[in-house]
Amino acid sequence: MDVHELSDAELVMATRRGDQRAFAGLVARYRDRHARFVARMLGDADEAEDVLQSVFVRAFRHIDRCDDPARFGAWLHRIVVNECRTFATRRGQRELKLVREPVVLDGLEHETPASDPALRMRIEQALAALPVEQREAFVLKHVEELEYEEMAELTGAGVSALKMRVKRAIERLREQLEGVAYA
Repeated sequence: MDVHELSDAELVMATRRGDQRAFAGLVARYRDRHARFVARMLGDADEAEDVLQSVFVRAFRHIDRCDDPARFGAWLHRIVVNECRTFATRRGQRELKLVREPVVLDGLEHETPASDPALRMRIEQALAALPVEQREAFVLKHVEELEYEEMAELTGAGVSALKMRVKRAIERLREQLEGVAYA
């Protein structure tokens, strides 16, 4: 069985039958996307890795609860968001801890947001100050570059609610970054 050629639904069904290679295929398919997302939500690469491992363990243990195997990606995303929130609550803070290793961040991002390390840190701090729902919407839209319909499918929120969250996130980021010199 070549897991790369199978659909999510086929891999979920094979996993339910006990095929661990099928689940490994799902992990390989979704790991990078969610690694970037979790790192952005938590701001620490080591913590992001821990949360991501927890996500996949939880998904494996509860794969039978995935009601629509064809929508495994959306189901997994909800687990990712819940694990991020749980981790942030356990950590006792809503704000992010900043990733201070540029090499790690560069490996998780599509592009470097700014070449100036001080500006990059300021942007990370501003992103950290956003409420979780706004941060999630902003990251999905402007980092993961998803369309609003895709975001709605992943999050379960309506398109209009997501547009408002992104709009408010941008407004807050502008306020926080006002006067910051861009490279």
